[in-house]
Amino acid sequence: MIHVYAADWCPHCQKAVAFLKSQNIPFKYIDMDKASPDIIRKIDEVNGGEWVVPTLEYRGKWIPGKAFDEDEMRKDLQILGIKMD
Repeated sequence: MIHVYAADWCPHCQKAVAFLKSQNIPFKYIDMDKASPDIIRKIDEVNGGEWVVPTLEYRGKWIPGKAFDEDEMRKDLQILGIKMD
């Protein structure tokens, strides 16, 4: 299952979540405003020193956070090996 590290106040996160739902891709939403220090450190590491959302992780592969773009999201999911409808 893909992990989506996100924040409720982030419009790009909400768009990413809506896209995953529209593609019937199961995911676990991790709210960065409630995340443990260990998770925050990992997201900082993945994103070059600060937490940027939405950040994606699937089976140990990470996609750093960035503004939502449907074409980019499709490419990122392909990189992660996730099949879409």
